[in-house]
Amino acid sequence: MKVNYRAHNLKFRYPFTISKGTKTHQPTLIVELEHMGIKGYGEACAIAYYNIPVEKMISDLEEKRTLIEKFAFTDPERYWHYLHHLIPQNNFLVCALDIAAWDLFGKLKRKKLYELWGGDISKNPVCDYTIGIDSMEKMLAKMKEKPWPIYKIKVGTANDLEIIKTLRENTAAVFRVDANAAWDLETALQLIPQLKELGVEFVEQPLAKDNWEDMKVLYKESPLPLYADEACVLESDVEKCKDHFHGINIKLTKCSGLTPARRMIKKARELDLKVMVGCMNESTVGSAAIAHLLPFIDHVDMDGPLLLEEDVATGITYDHGKIGYGAGYGLGITIS
Repeated sequence: MKVNYRAHNLKFRYPFTISKGTKTHQPTLIVELEHMGIKGYGEACAIAYYNIPVEKMISDLEEKRTLIEKFAFTDPERYWHYLHHLIPQNNFLVCALDIAAWDLFGKLKRKKLYELWGGDISKNPVCDYTIGIDSMEKMLAKMKEKPWPIYKIKVGTANDLEIIKTLRENTAAVFRVDANAAWDLETALQLIPQLKELGVEFVEQPLAKDNWEDMKVLYKESPLPLYADEACVLESDVEKCKDHFHGINIKLTKCSGLTPARRMIKKARELDLKVMVGCMNESTVGSAAIAHLLPFIDHVDMDGPLLLEEDVATGITYDHGKIGYGAGYGLGITIS
């Protein structure tokens, strides 16, 4: 096996702002695994507040390159376990390699990933479109520019209710609200009933990720379903979310790839938790990986390619939120 990679700094169409800050570009690492003349591709985005920049991913990859390439590849799950122990402090890099391994495996088996997993794509959930924090005028303009059936609206300002009210006056679309841990319990208890009246479907990560005590209170009081994001990073976090959240949002980059994500979905189902898979503004490479999980989940936020001005691949398509797959095997993508 041979590994190659390329770093990119992909520009957003608009500055992307959440309660944690603003960015104009999305740094990301694309990896390529070649085996028996066939190439598989994977991706992991760098997220500043997780302290794993692209440079760290590259450094760890170069340090372990010989061992990464030495593995006798037979299937992605065995490879993930190998990588998980080989690079234990870098889930982001493991994610990129894991996605590439699944892409490679699908091509070797001449099947799309959802076909390998026995997925029925006829009832796939519709992808939302994210409206990042901005001035009221700009948030409204972004929404009007992209008519969509479901909007994910970033909040965490002093004017959250006003934002939702104004947007609601201009569309009948489904709203999902993502606080990115910006509220305290009092704020959440005050806002959520009013958000329900405004037609919000659910709220994502209302409180700080480690505020389990207040989340238990909010879980009992909230008239809207609550989904964990920052509070559900790893497989071990899924069980903790029971009786604190109604569902979880899985991020491939954070949990370390498709292999653990599939186990997290299974565990969530056992605990009667709803499942969403979210993006970290990946290009079409990472977004295609999410697309193959659609038959197994309830909601999806994989609009990265729609938010970026640049992309590094083609394959998946977005038709008013409905996801289409590329013609090829594995991920079904073509690198630009």
